[in-house]
Amino acid sequence: MDQQRPMFGSRAGFIFAAVGSAIGLGNIWRFPAVAYENGGGAFFLPYLFALLTAGIPLLILEFTMGHKYRGSSPLSFARMNKNAEWLGWWQVAISFVIATYYSVIIAWALSYTIFSFKLSWGSDPTTFLLSDYLQVAEAGAFGGVVPQILISLAVTWIVVLGVLIAGVKRGIETATKIMIPLLVFLFLIVVIRALTLEGAVDGLNAFFKPEWSQLTNGKVWIAAYGQIFFSLSIGFAIMITYSSYLPKKSDITNNAFITGFSNSAFELLAGFGVFSALGFMAMQQGVGVDEVVKSGVILAFAVFPQIINQFPFANELFGFLFFGSLVLAGFTSLISIVETFVAGVQEKFNVSRTKSVLIGGGAAALISILYATRGGLNFLDTVDYFINNFGVAFAGLVEVILLSWVFKQLDPLKSHADAVSDIQLGAWWKICLSIITPLVLGYMMFDNIRQNIAGPYGDYPQNFVNTYGWTVAVGAIVFGVVFMYAKRWKAGTLEAPTSSSASSSDKEVL
Repeated sequence: MDQQRPMFGSRAGFIFAAVGSAIGLGNIWRFPAVAYENGGGAFFLPYLFALLTAGIPLLILEFTMGHKYRGSSPLSFARMNKNAEWLGWWQVAISFVIATYYSVIIAWALSYTIFSFKLSWGSDPTTFLLSDYLQVAEAGAFGGVVPQILISLAVTWIVVLGVLIAGVKRGIETATKIMIPLLVFLFLIVVIRALTLEGAVDGLNAFFKPEWSQLTNGKVWIAAYGQIFFSLSIGFAIMITYSSYLPKKSDITNNAFITGFSNSAFELLAGFGVFSALGFMAMQQGVGVDEVVKSGVILAFAVFPQIINQFPFANELFGFLFFGSLVLAGFTSLISIVETFVAGVQEKFNVSRTKSVLIGGGAAALISILYATRGGLNFLDTVDYFINNFGVAFAGLVEVILLSWVFKQLDPLKSHADAVSDIQLGAWWKICLSIITPLVLGYMMFDNIRQNIAGPYGDYPQNFVNTYGWTVAVGAIVFGVVFMYAKRWKAGTLEAPTSSSASSSDKEVL
């Protein structure tokens, strides 16, 4: 089975794919606000610490797993220990859920890219977003499909499924090699233009001004770990799947450092662009920067159109560049998310890649129509919160505990990584994964559960939160267990590859 496994054609192809997965919408609309709210410039110390003690160690762990066991997340876990397969399917289920709503956000960005040509959002972008475009209904109501969102959603899925049907080398590698340089180029133009705006310096001062006292606040450190964890595509099958397509002689540790630091560099770039623009907006309105800071959907689809309206010239071009960047960042991430369950289904059920893409991707595309309804924003907000906090974070916690303490896999994985990498792993790697990361993720889980027991998420009714929050999060775990027993692997599949690592004397950097 391993001999026929598709491969990335080059080290650069894998790096572009991994970085493309990590760089997503959250880099642009989440990181700047998180940094600002948690100490500004001082936040970069805990952020860097979290990157080096959790982000990169976890990337190395998942890269090594995929490379050693040469399989999708379920197959890699099953080859490592037959009792761990359910964890791989749980991660795949998390990816499936995320794909269903992530695709809709890309569809919005596609629509707004077109709206940019005529600034169709008008003088009140917030009202346009919520009332005219999304046509938001009350929580729990479906309210019918919004046609213009459905059209953009169809285009999104056609592109993503087309790329995946083309395969790893001709599809994923080719697409990300085009999209990531283009994304960086477009977003650099956005940032350079934003830096030249009046008030940009005030925005950057607000972003970078360090509040050193915040370093003694435990929540700031937890926020740093949370940002790193959610940003790097760790814990939901992506990096295990992608690294399984690496050639046998691959510098795993170096690849992890490049991926981690590339993602952080783009987050920093996003901070420059977003806060320069927010500084301009604050000056135009005669208010402080703190009064205009937003994150998430409102920042991207309401605040930024408002900023674009106030530009002295080339408003349409800036809008096109900004929303085009969101589309590209979204596509590279969604491709990687969908690949996790395409690979899992293909290997477990022994079907062709095309059939797996059409089954897995097609099912996700059909379910995503739920978020194209008038009630879509409410469903999206709730599902996103619960699948991230009680799916991704919890799966990551279970993964490091099982691999460190139950299956005792850190030493074998360390040996494999060291055999193919120039940078040798020291005791720090094992300490980070067996002690630091479980403690931090454990506290995050405890705090999340405590907050959600105290009251329902947001302003939503408890029954709505139970149905579309808790049920989805718990359902992903149930799915993992069910799929573990749904079908036996084809004979011989679970035999671990015997020659997947290079000897120390045979090391070579791709």
